[in-house]
Amino acid sequence: MAAEQGPEPVAPRPVDADNHYYETLDAFTRHLDRKFRDRGVRVFQDGRHTEMVIGGKVNGFIPNPTFDPVIVPGCLDLQFRGQIPEGVDPRSLTRVEPIRPEYRDRDARLTTMDAQGLDAVLLFPTLGCGVEQALRYDVPATMASLGAFNRWLEDDWGYFYQERIISAPMISLADPEAALAEIDRVLGLGARVVHVRPAPVPTGTGKGRSLGNRAHDPVWACLAEAGVPVAFHLGDSGYNAMVGAPWGGAEEFAPFRSPDMLGSVLVGDRAIHDTVASLIVDGVFTRHPTLRVASIENGSDWVYPLVKGLRKLANRVPSRFAEDPLDTIRKHIWVTPYYEEDLRKLADTIGVGRVLFGSDWPHGEGLADPAAFTDELSAFSPDEVQLIMRTNCAELIGLPTS
Repeated sequence: MAAEQGPEPVAPRPVDADNHYYETLDAFTRHLDRKFRDRGVRVFQDGRHTEMVIGGKVNGFIPNPTFDPVIVPGCLDLQFRGQIPEGVDPRSLTRVEPIRPEYRDRDARLTTMDAQGLDAVLLFPTLGCGVEQALRYDVPATMASLGAFNRWLEDDWGYFYQERIISAPMISLADPEAALAEIDRVLGLGARVVHVRPAPVPTGTGKGRSLGNRAHDPVWACLAEAGVPVAFHLGDSGYNAMVGAPWGGAEEFAPFRSPDMLGSVLVGDRAIHDTVASLIVDGVFTRHPTLRVASIENGSDWVYPLVKGLRKLANRVPSRFAEDPLDTIRKHIWVTPYYEEDLRKLADTIGVGRVLFGSDWPHGEGLADPAAFTDELSAFSPDEVQLIMRTNCAELIGLPTS
């Protein structure tokens, strides 16, 4: 008589490293110090029309900050794959719907995550990704506004809700001392990851500061000691003003307005390329050997020219590099590639243990079904798929790997 077979083992559910919420209109004002009311983020409503005014100027980063209606998740999939069928107007792909509860309510989000088969998600801002650039000339207002935002985030989402929703507080290094105090505060409340803008650090003047500047060492040291990674998420990094505008392009990053064609090519993924370069060239990982960094929603094509450029520089000035720059990247950098990129090439370059699954849900350019990311992993073994879909991110933020 054949022995009875036990149930098939159930694979651990994925951890999505790139999810988003849609902020409420008071996300930056609910807890803002009143003395910054006219210098920070303000909301103006005229009938059905709503605008955000940031630093005294109407902000075009998000044209409809009510997010109602909002774009349907994944509806731009074909556009971002470059697979729009011949004869189809790209504009016809955009669809909108009334805002859903799970975009703003954490318990509704947990129910949706269960339906999607996700165990946990890292949550990042939508509107919030454009605020620091808009306030770059006012450092006190920047620090006050992001601090107010983090308190809203604590109210509405929490930093580690039910050990499944991991929200990233926004940190600006414009005032390093205030940044360190804010990091101490959010770590005390359970933050498992912090978001820093991939951009030159604002100084209140026309000249910025490298992320690798030693003024930021106390911040990196604190995060390294706490074992909390830094996430650099795509947003307005100011490159339109720095790179696109001198060529006659738009000075502001307004992704939902008429596209700046030349600016799109010129800016590309420069921000994350330069961000990681600044950390390596300026020796941040040498001074802080346990610091970990995640690149979120910046794709992965920037990795290859960066490695080439850094290796060439290291050959010219070896005294400035403690090791092969690619080894530094392999030790310290985790990457969420775009699903349409060469994922096998990325894994072979930085190591499969540094590749993260990110769906960008519920944004229109992301995946309608987050777990469908596995469809892009046909070139990987089952064990490698498990690393990408769960283990790598779980280890990074301190979740169980199984």
